Amino acid sequence: MYYFIYVTASSKEEAEKIAKHLLEKKLAACVNFWKIESMYWWEGEIQRDEEYAMIVKTKAEKFSEVREEIKKIHSYTTPCICALNVEEGDRKYLDWIDETVE
Repeated sequence: MYYFIYVTASSKEEAEKIAKHLLEKKLAACVNFWKIESMYWWEGEIQRDEEYAMIVKTKAEKFSEVREEIKKIHSYTTPCICALNVEEGDRKYLDWIDETVE
C-alpha cells in the first residue's frame, strides 16, 4: 500500500528543507510542492496566508516515521500532515516507490 501525504509549509524554503530531509532519509521517493493561498481558523480568528502545499510519495508503512520527521523540523505548532491512500496506480511507478523508499 502507498500513501501520498499532504503537508503544508510556511515557505518554499521550508518545503524544500522538509523534502530534502525526507529524501535523504529514504522515507520518500518524490516530493512535489507548489505555492497556495490558505484561509483558516487560528486562535479564534480567520487567518489568510501564502503557504506551500506538498505531496510526499511513500509507502503506507512509513507514515508514522514520515510524520515524526516532519514534526521535528516543521515551523508550525500544528502542521497539516494527512495521508491519502493510493489504491491504484501505474505499476511501474509504484514499483519505483518500492525500490526507492527504504
